[in-house]
Amino acid sequence: MKKKAINMEKADIKAFLGPGSQFEGKLSFDEMVRLDGRFIGEIRSSDTLVVGDTAEVEGDIYVGTLVLSGSFKGNIIASQRVELLDPARVEGVIETQLLKIEEKVIFNGEIRMTGTEKNQPQEKS
Repeated sequence: MKKKAINMEKADIKAFLGPGSQFEGKLSFDEMVRLDGRFIGEIRSSDTLVVGDTAEVEGDIYVGTLVLSGSFKGNIIASQRVELLDPARVEGVIETQLLKIEEKVIFNGEIRMTGTEKNQPQEKS
């Protein structure tokens, strides 16, 4: 089951951590959340996390989709996709089946592409 592309202008964001705010701990959610402040810790969801230009996130992210244009340090596991948008700065490991990186994004780390078994190399007998 594939989801449609997300239009951030019309998206139905259920929670928002605005610029200038800080949070440390664990965050879990069922619908789209946007972070524009500082967050340290662990984030878990099967839905979409949007990390805005002013956001600084450090920790581990386990989500369906991640759209990131802020600063991130840590590990990302996204079951659907990751979009790194200018002016994102990312340091860490990304594991996903679909990755989009815009020009001018700074990425230092490791990428692990996952997918269905049909996309994996076949062993020869």
